[in-house]
Amino acid sequence: MFKLNLKRAGIVAGLSLSLVAAGCGSSDEGGESTDGNGDGGSEKAAVGEQLDYTITGIDAGSGVVAAAKKSVETYGLDGWEVQTSSGAAMTQKLGDAIEDEEPVIVTGWTPHWMFAKYDLKYLEDPEKVFGGAEQIKTMARQGLKEEKPNLYKILDQFNWEAKDMESVMLEIENGTPEEEAAKNWIKDNQDKVDEWTKGTEKVDGVEAKIAYVAWSSEIASSNVVKAVLEEQGFEAEIKQLDNGVMWQAVAKGEADGMVAAWLPGTHGDLYESYKDELKDLGPNLKGAKIGLVVPKYMDISSIEDLKSK
Repeated sequence: MFKLNLKRAGIVAGLSLSLVAAGCGSSDEGGESTDGNGDGGSEKAAVGEQLDYTITGIDAGSGVVAAAKKSVETYGLDGWEVQTSSGAAMTQKLGDAIEDEEPVIVTGWTPHWMFAKYDLKYLEDPEKVFGGAEQIKTMARQGLKEEKPNLYKILDQFNWEAKDMESVMLEIENGTPEEEAAKNWIKDNQDKVDEWTKGTEKVDGVEAKIAYVAWSSEIASSNVVKAVLEEQGFEAEIKQLDNGVMWQAVAKGEADGMVAAWLPGTHGDLYESYKDELKDLGPNLKGAKIGLVVPKYMDISSIEDLKSK
């Protein structure tokens, strides 16, 4: 089991998520939107009125919520507010709205199962409030390569795409137990798994401790890694921790590694704090992003379109 020094872990890991919805936005000059609708400001005002000028977010401490609140200020969205909730409450709100084809705006990120289940789009962010593209990286503790070379190599070679992660996430969301969903994905993607284990030898009960944060994306990736390690003979354990404690666990050698480091923005401060105490194994997934998300049937394309006039 992980033996974490909780006193030493008194870190509040405020997420400073910084990711993307790149591109140029629409202009609100003259009251016209770039989607070709002639309704202009009245159309935009109608969206705000239907939504009670509310953007549905997740927990108050998350970086995507902080960025959403900043976007309200940056774009001059007078009267709008970001209403915090849980990730589950946010996706429930999204699903209910889509079922009735009603307007809804949520704080979103990819990879996430909701993009596999629904037809969604990011609102363009010409002011780059949500930042640029991010990567999800793998981190290992110092000395792992020398002590457990097979574990180190598998973690180093772990690499997949957003669609892979989202398929596991969606299966879990649909009710499949986490470990079963991971094993199902491995069964259907053995060629990728073979690349992760290439050049390694099977072991007999060597411990492997992987830390992760309780985001649906990291639940998916960590369970897949755990299942692969178990196939290779490791006695694998994954441990759910808060953001700051997760980084500390790897840096202090209380965990062997993690596949849940969102950089450069989301975990940037934590990386700076611990980078000299751990080994950066590089990205295991590229093209992660966050932003404001709406169903594709909504006739808005940019955060600027939320201005009432």
